[in-house]
Order: sequence, then C-alpha cells, then structure tokens
Amino acid sequence: MQSEIEVAPGLLIAMPQLADPNFHRGVVLMIHHDNDGSFGLVVNRPAESQLGDLLESIRVDWQGDPGEVAWLGGPVQPETGWVLHEPVADLDSDLSTEIIPGVFLTSGTDALRHLAEEPPKRIRFLLGYAGWGPEQLKSELSQGSWVASDADADLIFDTPADKLWEVAVRRLGIEPESLVPSTGVH
Repeated sequence: MQSEIEVAPGLLIAMPQLADPNFHRGVVLMIHHDNDGSFGLVVNRPAESQLGDLLESIRVDWQGDPGEVAWLGGPVQPETGWVLHEPVADLDSDLSTEIIPGVFLTSGTDALRHLAEEPPKRIRFLLGYAGWGPEQLKSELSQGSWVASDADADLIFDTPADKLWEVAVRRLGIEPESLVPSTGVH
C-alpha cells in the first residue's frame, strides 16, 4: 500500500490490475486532488482525429503542424477541451495555470484561439478528462491500481506516447516486464 503522498500535481501511472480499459497502461497528469475529488488528464492517448479538423468544427483556425492530432484526456465529458503547453509569453496569465514547471493548463475559447494561431512547440489539445469522486482515487491507490510519481515537462511532451507508460514506470526503478496483474499481499 502506498503511503500518503502528494498526488497533484504529479503523475498517476496505471498498474496492470487496473481493469478499466480507459486507463490500460495510462499515464495521467494530475491537476487537482483533495477529499472532494480528483481531476487529471491522460497524456499518452493520441486520438485519430486531426487537430485542424476538430478545431475547424468550432471555428478555430489551426496554424500549426497539419498532421497534429488531438489527444484523449480521459473518459469524462469528452466534449470538453483542455490544452497543455509550454510557457507562452503573450498569453494572458488569467487564462493559463502552471501545473508543474514548464507545463501550463489552458481552457476557454479565447486562449484556444490564441494558441491555435501561434502554437508553441510543446502543445497538446486534449478531449475529456479523468475524474474521481470523493475518496475514489484514495481507494484505487490503496488497492495498487495506480502508482503516483513526480512529473516533468520533458517526460510529458518529449516522450513518444507509446513509450510513456514504460518510461514512467522505469523512472520509479521498476522494470515494466516485472509487473503482473494482482491484488492483495503476496
């Protein structure tokens, strides 16, 4: 059982016994965690949707890489949009919050338009989020479904999505191949 640790800001790394397919080998950047609930964004699930097409549907003109895809931030409210990005000097600080050094969270149409017009190098547009009710995440952590870890911008933005889970697990000193689905004490 994991002792009381700082969950947010940080990463949650799904363990093999987590049965929810939305989080299989998932890595979640935790934004908020307290007794009333928790909020985070899955950072290793690219969607098949082209970002330009998606933004065009809400009348936002994407000026970045035409091959950029949207990301699946989680199963809750997939119609909502969130943006993770590196610092942007001319973005109103009321529209953006630094989660961890070098990673900012932005939502809202004005900020979205600004970021789409002049996208920074490190940026992810995410649909939906991961959410937990009161005590739910605490219970999942005590069951070993998740392991909490620190987060950094390089890991989130520069690690390929299909390698992020393995890299995050290895940062904990664990070889991914050694993990097997289980519950309880062995």
